[in-house]
Amino acid sequence: MASRASPPTWARTGPAFLRHVTSVHGNVIGFLFADPLTAPAGRSNRTNKILWIVRQPRFGSPLMLNGRQAGKSKVVRIQRPADSGPGEIYPTIVDVPTPGCWHFTLSWAGHRDEVDLRYDAA
Repeated sequence: MASRASPPTWARTGPAFLRHVTSVHGNVIGFLFADPLTAPAGRSNRTNKILWIVRQPRFGSPLMLNGRQAGKSKVVRIQRPADSGPGEIYPTIVDVPTPGCWHFTLSWAGHRDEVDLRYDAA
């Protein structure tokens, strides 16, 4: 669930004026530039941009996102290189084919966490 509460100290380089999601284990914060996120992509004039900040160093490793909607077989895979700064950030566009709740596994530099994202109909 997205929040407007203060992010943890290690993630305060992010845009605090945006709502954010926190991963299951608290090692990833995703700042939502699109609020709400919408699906399917291309039905609105905006993108589902999320700025991910990871707690552990990336060591040049890409961020891998694998998402699945509950009860569905379709998997969304996104890879984002570690080419942005400052800090441990990955700006991404996270589009999915259908509205609903999507569960994503995020992995980078030997680390892993999970987050649920809600998409409204576009």
